[in-house]
Amino acid sequence: MNHNKESDKIIDISNRINSKRDRKIPGNKGKKKNTRVIAVTSGKGGVGKTNIVANLGIAFSRLGKDVMALDADLGLGNLDVLLGLTPKYNLSHVIMGEKEITEIILNGPENIKIIPASSGIQELTHLTTDQKVRILTQLDLLIDSVDILLIDTAAGISANVMDFNMIAHEIMVVVTPEPTSLTDAYALMKVLSMKYMKKHCKLMVNLARSMQEGYEISRQLSLVADRFLEISVEYVGCILFDEKVTQCVKRQKMVSELYPDTSASRCFSALAEKVSTSPFFKTPIGDSNLFWEHLVGN
Repeated sequence: MNHNKESDKIIDISNRINSKRDRKIPGNKGKKKNTRVIAVTSGKGGVGKTNIVANLGIAFSRLGKDVMALDADLGLGNLDVLLGLTPKYNLSHVIMGEKEITEIILNGPENIKIIPASSGIQELTHLTTDQKVRILTQLDLLIDSVDILLIDTAAGISANVMDFNMIAHEIMVVVTPEPTSLTDAYALMKVLSMKYMKKHCKLMVNLARSMQEGYEISRQLSLVADRFLEISVEYVGCILFDEKVTQCVKRQKMVSELYPDTSASRCFSALAEKVSTSPFFKTPIGDSNLFWEHLVGN
């Protein structure tokens, strides 16, 4: 390893972090040093991550939290589509240096701030280190203005997915009762544990037919992960199957907006309450709320 080059990289990142203090961000009323960064991820696609991020964001907002949601599925982003928003600019313009991140933010339901991703740009599925650092530097300009940053990652175990997982304080793995979803979730945990030395994650079961089914799925997955991967899995709850969720998706609305008393909405509220009242571990570099050590180490 070239230690001089590594030192230069660390100094460069530190300088970028420190320089944000002198930059004025619209709407930033005061610094909040304890921003909670939660990555919502999965091994398999189609488990409902984006829908969970949007509804969970609404639930957090109703608890009095300032919430921002980042669509980190850079090549196939659809958080804006799900919410019925039509962004003029997105993260691709930030990555290419054409826009500042403050210029692409959208206002979502319940005053959630949305950072949209691009769709159909294959090059963004394999970012360079400089491009990743640019995103994190730009995020650092915003993160102090919110209480919670939700990261909607892509599915799978690609480098992009893992990078966004590793900069978060907490990783929430989403599974459904399908065998393929459980198998892919195990594969994701295996990579997190063995390659990235991540020994703890949260687990949420989506589309459960009952609370008992959600608990049983989490119990089985936790036992296997603990035995073979030495990774602890914290079950945070489930979202019950609800036909109204599908109806709302077709209307580009969130079930928490249109049907706040339906079973799925109550599950989102309970999940937000549980997560927001639980402690979280936070050791950022300098003045940053993000874990830059991962990019420096790689």
